[in-house]
Parts: sequence; structure tokens; C-alpha cells
Amino acid sequence: MEFGLQDRVALITGGSRGIGKAIGLTLAAQGVHVAFCGRTRETLDETAEEIRTHGVQAWPFEADVSRLEDIENFVREATAAAGRADILVNNAVTSLHAPFNEQTDEHWRYHIDVKLMAYIRCAREVLPFMREQGGGRIVNIGGMTARIVAPLRVTNGIVNAGVANFTKQLSFQVAGDNVTVNCIHPGATATERMMANVKRRASDANVGIDDMKTEMTSEIPMGKFIQPEDIASAALFFCSPMANMITGQCIAVDGGSGTSVNY
Repeated sequence: MEFGLQDRVALITGGSRGIGKAIGLTLAAQGVHVAFCGRTRETLDETAEEIRTHGVQAWPFEADVSRLEDIENFVREATAAAGRADILVNNAVTSLHAPFNEQTDEHWRYHIDVKLMAYIRCAREVLPFMREQGGGRIVNIGGMTARIVAPLRVTNGIVNAGVANFTKQLSFQVAGDNVTVNCIHPGATATERMMANVKRRASDANVGIDDMKTEMTSEIPMGKFIQPEDIASAALFFCSPMANMITGQCIAVDGGSGTSVNY
């Protein structure tokens, strides 16, 4: 199925693995050229090679998005290489799977810088290019902890709630520039980072990892973990012409596990 994105350019943070990598590959399959950043050279290069198998260009950049200078360099170098910026996917994340009493000021600051502040800074850097070319798409990857209580992910909850609010606030500011801003809240997604949560929960409950996986999937009505490709499909929709008039929205991709009613 064609989504009308041939030869667009996407910038993706945290794009070398997990959800970011899945989004990059999904967009590449639609003819989108992908510039992405991460912190590990080996995984960056491996992901770039996979993206190029779709016949598009890929530009991997080393960057620590907790640093403003790295974000500025990433956007400047990516746009110089690609010549434009049609899509920004804010996806970089970090977290410590631990209860509130184990979270230090440093943990809070780092999580806020890596996710919320990085999303704000990336949008600020990319928007001039989108305005100049007549529009664009920004997709923020949040998390279901914005809507639920998660005792081992307290910083996630606060930061993801901020991402959701930032999405709405920014969408209002840039709608007149033909830029849409939307958010995806992934549920329990099968990534390396989620496995850290599984291991901590299993350790705290004194049960095996497989038993904890079974317990966690039993909490999902569809009975299985979300895959990174499921998140990528939602991102593809937001980036496509089918979502031309959708902005300021947060959609959960959670297998039905969220029980809150959101109007």
C-alpha cells in the first residue's frame, strides 16, 4: 500500500534500535530517506545498512540528546545532508526501573533532559525547515505511563505526561504552518528496555522471568506484548496524507490494556 511519502526525509531520535529503528524501517519501505541518531556507533551503522536495503538514503549520527549541542549538531548535519526535513520522530528515551524512593535528583534530571527537553529542543530546531518548505509532521513517542500508575516507572509517568501536554501545546502553535504534531503512547512493547522492567518486576516478586512475562501479558486484553512494528504503523499513519487534518492527538497502541476513558 502506498502512503504518498516517496522521497520525503525523516529525522528520528533514538533511531538505531527498538521502536525508533522499526519506525525508520517502516518509513524507508515507503520511500522515505532517514536521518537518525543514537549513542552506539555499531548499532547506528547496522541500522543504516538495513534502511538502505529499501533503496533509500540513510544518515546515522552519534548524539546524546540530553545535550543541546548534540541536538543542534544532529539537526544541522542531517538537514545539510538531506536538504530538507519533512518528518521529525521524537523517540529517544531513558529510564530507571525502580520505585520512587530509589530515584535520585540525577535520575529525574537525566530522564527529563533525554526525553521531554530533547523533544522540545528537536522540535525547536526542525520547525524552521518545515515552515520554509510549507509544512511537516512531528510524531512524539510518549508512553502509557502518562495515563496509569506504574510503581517502577514513576519518572516515565511524569515525563510522558509532559510529552502529551507538549504535543497539544505545540500543535496549536504550528497548525497555521501546516505542521501537525501528534503523540503515540506505546503499551508494553517488546524492546530491550522493557525487558529491564520485566526483570525488576520478577526479582521483586521472587518469580521467574517467564512467569512474569505470562503475568504481564495476562494484563493485556489482546494477550500479547506490543511489537515495535505496531508503533511504527501508527507513526506511518500520522506521517501520511491520511492524517492531514489530525493534530494535537495522543493515541495509545497498547493492546487494550489502558482502562482510562479519554475524551
